[in-house]
Amino acid sequence: MLGAVDAPGFGYGGPRGTPELRRAVAKWLARNRGLAVTPDEVLIVSGTAETLGLPAQVLRRRDVRELAVEDLGSLGVRQHLQYWGMRTPPVPVDAEGIRVRELRASGAPAVLVTPAHQFPTRVVLGGARELMRWAADGGLIVEDDHDAEHRYDRPPVPALRAMLPEHVCYAGSISKLLAPALRTGWVVAPPELPGALVDAKWFTDLGNAALLQLVLADLMETGELERRLRQLRKRHRARRDAMVRAVSTRLPGAVVRGAAAGLHLTITFDADFADTDLAAAALARGVKVQLLPWHRQGPGRPGLVLGYAASTATEIGEGVAVIGSALE
Repeated sequence: MLGAVDAPGFGYGGPRGTPELRRAVAKWLARNRGLAVTPDEVLIVSGTAETLGLPAQVLRRRDVRELAVEDLGSLGVRQHLQYWGMRTPPVPVDAEGIRVRELRASGAPAVLVTPAHQFPTRVVLGGARELMRWAADGGLIVEDDHDAEHRYDRPPVPALRAMLPEHVCYAGSISKLLAPALRTGWVVAPPELPGALVDAKWFTDLGNAALLQLVLADLMETGELERRLRQLRKRHRARRDAMVRAVSTRLPGAVVRGAAAGLHLTITFDADFADTDLAAAALARGVKVQLLPWHRQGPGRPGLVLGYAASTATEIGEGVAVIGSALE
């Protein structure tokens, strides 16, 4: 594909992204997420930062100052939205995902959700129809489909965008499929927002680098990305199983959540102790963990977020053993 690039292809191009990658993403979303979108509806952006930052900028210009978020929910997401001047009122999450009744009570005009498997609890949204009714009453949903392909015990659930496209701004990225360093994602906006998002993209960076887009398009069109995803699922399933076994053995008082999907486990403890002290003790022994309270705006039990995608089964066992020793 790169050999076929002519001289204009080495210019700035357009802010929407190369036609090749937008076509490939549209086909990818149809095959893997059940979304029927055209290439013209796809906007290529620079990773998760722009899937959050561009909609936030557009909403602010429309006098939307609040974008509700899940609680528990990503600390990084809140920080990005707050940087762009958005207030992020928390809405509780339970075993069925975001509580739509509390969302209605918040009065927020828009909400950001991770329905395929919520971060960090990994639950799948159970009240999709209720959330769609909230959106049909005038709400806007920003759907962060950050790693929906990584399910191990059943096929991925359909995207919300497939149910009510006129009220859902859909966002995905290549970060969990290949690498965050590639800084490539996509946004599919509801009908009233595409032009404003394209303008925001243009004045942010003129558009993503074209050559990388062409490489990614080739990986998608040839099926190489699907082959890699099948390999990743097999490898990540084995690493997940290794971490579940290690936690069961070395942290018998911990409750494991989120084993069915994603690239990490969330563990909580019934004991009353400072998880910051546990994290510091583990770090002193060479093991870095995320604190669950980082992703919580309200009170809750102590807990940790443990990633397994980048470690071997042996490393996972050794790391959990270190946490167990620090806990003792």
